[in-house]
Amino acid sequence: MLVTDLDTPCAVVDLDVMEANLRRCQSYLDGAGIALRPHIKTHKIPEFAHLQLRLGARGINCQKLGEAEVMVEAGITDILLTYNIVGQVKLDRLVALAHRADMKVVADSPEVVDGLSDAMHRAGLILPVLVECETGAQRCGVVGADAVAALAQRIARSPGLHFLGLMTYPRFNTVAETAARLTEARDACHRAGLDVEVISNGGTPDLYRAHEAGIATEHRPGTYIYSDRSLVETKAYGGYDDCALRVHATVVSRPAQDRCVIDAGSKSLSSDLLGLTGHGRIVEHPEWQIAALSEEHGHVHVPPGAATPRIGERVSIIPNHVCVVSNLHGRIHAARGGRMEIYHDVAARGKMQ
Repeated sequence: MLVTDLDTPCAVVDLDVMEANLRRCQSYLDGAGIALRPHIKTHKIPEFAHLQLRLGARGINCQKLGEAEVMVEAGITDILLTYNIVGQVKLDRLVALAHRADMKVVADSPEVVDGLSDAMHRAGLILPVLVECETGAQRCGVVGADAVAALAQRIARSPGLHFLGLMTYPRFNTVAETAARLTEARDACHRAGLDVEVISNGGTPDLYRAHEAGIATEHRPGTYIYSDRSLVETKAYGGYDDCALRVHATVVSRPAQDRCVIDAGSKSLSSDLLGLTGHGRIVEHPEWQIAALSEEHGHVHVPPGAATPRIGERVSIIPNHVCVVSNLHGRIHAARGGRMEIYHDVAARGKMQ
């Protein structure tokens, strides 16, 4: 079957491009002496996670327990979970996973640490924990080196826990600042008498500057496997030829000279703009602009002088934010040279708990 035989809307991955992205990253980090721990939230597909491991990744990074449960069920056992685990239901699920896999988690507060300690101590387990450090992204994370060391000490003395190190998700284009903050946090932990075995840095945007950080022992990129329009437009990662996933759609209406409608709306494409104009790049007609989305309609503006849309015409779209698109599609079609090779169910789709 050719890709053009697939019904639309559908998500199609070019395996040659995807595998080149994976190999390039693995080779680069190997050369820099930094372990790769890919974030599977981008693809959510066990088969792709296994491929990343076969190519040399240390383990994987999951964001939610549901993702980790899917990956453990698929036979993957080295997992870092980079989200605070809060509440007894989630703690019970984490204990169940820790009985089956080499789980590691993060924490940024005494409340999270105490919950982890109580659950693991009662289960007779020892859970490695990293302190999440705030290094500029202003998401989760402990602010300030002394506060990081204090929480690390709490982890080290808590029954059922082992202090493993530090973790951060940095703000784009702040490599030197992130390295400085991590160095301060590591040094504060050393002064407190603690070993820092792992320093986990993350993100695709500054992936190919990871060697500049120096201090990190592992890196956690996610989007690098597919890439997307936001990475290309911000000059954070590669070009459009490196974008492996595209949403295929069909022109279903042309109500006016200056607009048409495609059958990919907010249920097929990310509504994230991420500072860009339009909801994706139409590869065949980059001058067309996906100006708005409703659930099943993509509203496309066609500027004067642009190619005229034809009803029934197929187009392919590079999404603004590919991670969200993965979570919208139940199945990913994988192809080489325009010919279908296999499809994969997005097994961790919708695993937000």
